[in-house]
Amino acid sequence: MKKTTSKKAAAIKYAIVPKDLGAHLFDVTVTVAAPSPDGQVFALPAWIPGSYMIREFSRNIVQIRAESNGKPVALTKLDKHSWQAAPVAGPLSVQYEVYAWDLSVRAAHLDQTHGFFNGTSVYLRVLGQEQTAHEVDIQRPPDAAAKTWRVATSLPELGAKRYGFGTYVAGDYDELIDHPVEMGDFALATFKAHGIAHDIVVSGRVPNLDMGRLQADLKAICETQIAFFEPRTRRAPMDRYVFLTLAVGDGYGGLEHRASTALICARADLPSTASPRAADIGEGYLKFLGLCSHEYFHTWNVKRIKPAAFAPYDLQNETYTPLLWLFEGFTSYYDDLMLVRSGIIGEAAYLKLLGKAVSGVLRGSGRTKQSVADSSFDAWGKYYRQDENAPNAIVSYYGKGSLIALAFDLTIRAKTDGKKSLDDMMLALWQRYGCDFYASAGRGVTEADVEALFDDISGLKLKPLFDKYVRGTADLPLAKLYAPFGVKVEDTRKNAKPAFDVGTGRDGGDCKLTQVHEGGAAHKAGLSAGDVLVAVEGLRVSGNPANLDALLARYKVGDTVAVHAFRRDELMTFSVQLQGDRVPDVKLSLVDERKKGAGPARPSAVR
Repeated sequence: MKKTTSKKAAAIKYAIVPKDLGAHLFDVTVTVAAPSPDGQVFALPAWIPGSYMIREFSRNIVQIRAESNGKPVALTKLDKHSWQAAPVAGPLSVQYEVYAWDLSVRAAHLDQTHGFFNGTSVYLRVLGQEQTAHEVDIQRPPDAAAKTWRVATSLPELGAKRYGFGTYVAGDYDELIDHPVEMGDFALATFKAHGIAHDIVVSGRVPNLDMGRLQADLKAICETQIAFFEPRTRRAPMDRYVFLTLAVGDGYGGLEHRASTALICARADLPSTASPRAADIGEGYLKFLGLCSHEYFHTWNVKRIKPAAFAPYDLQNETYTPLLWLFEGFTSYYDDLMLVRSGIIGEAAYLKLLGKAVSGVLRGSGRTKQSVADSSFDAWGKYYRQDENAPNAIVSYYGKGSLIALAFDLTIRAKTDGKKSLDDMMLALWQRYGCDFYASAGRGVTEADVEALFDDISGLKLKPLFDKYVRGTADLPLAKLYAPFGVKVEDTRKNAKPAFDVGTGRDGGDCKLTQVHEGGAAHKAGLSAGDVLVAVEGLRVSGNPANLDALLARYKVGDTVAVHAFRRDELMTFSVQLQGDRVPDVKLSLVDERKKGAGPARPSAVR
């Protein structure tokens, strides 16, 4: 199951230096022992696996040059991310500077507080030699202020000591770029999950960080997921795992890798030793643990069980698959389930999270126009390039994909009298497509493979569900599906509250419309995203979101109000007939099984 990284002499060697912290520059050198006799071609990836958008990382290369045996070698740029060196007889070195000022989990960032990079942002690919061993020397910054910095990465050490600067090794280029690197003065703790070391690395200022609680909670989540995929052996698919976390004032996001994850979160979301450990977990910390659970589940689902289109990745071009609803949506379903199964939250908290997920999907009319299969395929041009019209035009393969997972789970459980569940489908995917992916010539899964496997393992004919909910745009009948399990699903919104049915944001001290929902009061009146509200019935609308609600609360549903707004620099007047608030408020609750008299009053997920 596990792949042992080769430690033989590497044919491709990199050196990376955090050269100038103030200018945010990494200095990178790649040396090729035996370059192509026709002239070696180098290319920097155009995207990073897990984030489906062409990002053109090569735009951050500030300057680049080549040499061989101490003499300059001509470099010809072939396209926006590729260079070809003139033919040389001996070893070839290419040196370049990378500007690193992207504070996200997708690229690279460097300043006086820390350094972070993904391999796709800094390692030029040596075309034709991707399958050979790759070595990287991660060097200490010359800046004296960084003398106490350490290195955190899941990349196997060669000459370096754990958490130290020095040489690391990868069996091939794909492995090299799948281990992000964090450097700085970070907080560090380690726990073992079923015998495998897991590091928690937290960069950024976090006063009174409760690392003990983080260790305990993440250990429970990780052990639950390992046991889920390997119930007999309890064997993890990696030798070591690292949670690389950057704490900031306000942020949220994660990106999965084969033996680590890069995370960004609000420091307020992390637990504090100054606060008592309440029985009910805080909303921010719960969100962070859900993010950790999601990215850790990807260790199996997408990093090893892959779409056929990703085996292997084409890092220079868009790579289309209609299956992101399975890889992201199902992961979004199981991330919260693992919080329940690990004992982090109870059933009531889980049902509350599920209600929010259902409400979020129902909020946008785009779900009636785009299937999750199409949303998956169009991720490159639509989901990752959302504009103000996104709620009216697209559906999230994360959100609706998670509800499709729930629908499959409930359907299979109900029709097999509890003998089978979605868990069995995931285990079969793991055993057939994932468990030996890196140890052998692993293959990805196709749409046809998924559908055939679901029928085979469940013993059911599930094509109607695929046609209606995966390839179609029908809303999922969750109330009906959940009824046999003693769970009530209802929309509890009250239509007495008048609303414009818009999204708003601050524009200085003004209120700007960020989204106008199709069919809502603002849409019918002619207001558009980007309009700046000036007044409602002669009273100023301020940038405080509560101000608009307070103004509208003076009226009844059905009333017509005069609205003044700027579109660009032109003042316009609109007549808006107020509608009832159309924001879904779905609640799930357990039915008293004594009254129900129809079996266990438990969410299917918990059993």
